[in-house]
Amino acid sequence: MRLDNLSGRRERRLPIAAVVRLKVLEREGAIECEREYEKTYSDNLSAHGARVKSTHPWHPGEQAEIAPLSEESPVRAEVVYCQRLDDKRFFIGLKFPKGKVPWAVLKRFDGI
Repeated sequence: MRLDNLSGRRERRLPIAAVVRLKVLEREGAIECEREYEKTYSDNLSAHGARVKSTHPWHPGEQAEIAPLSEESPVRAEVVYCQRLDDKRFFIGLKFPKGKVPWAVLKRFDGI
């Protein structure tokens, strides 16, 4: 019995560490300073999702905006998981619901 469909991923993730801007779009009880971009980096990327380091915990279902620091447009994403690394760092899994993301960094490394 194959369990590939349980992984939730459409394709492999590329181990690309790219500097990105990460922003909370909707969070209950969020204060204005939390709505600023967090400059951070990705652990891996694909055209349909990313794993990104963050300085605060996120909850599945929260909406985020993410973009490489280059000139590329931000993309809306949904948080699918949050993994605690230590007291001040977390890895979050993001899903891009609008289809493929046309970021140059993905094209360069995967020929998308």
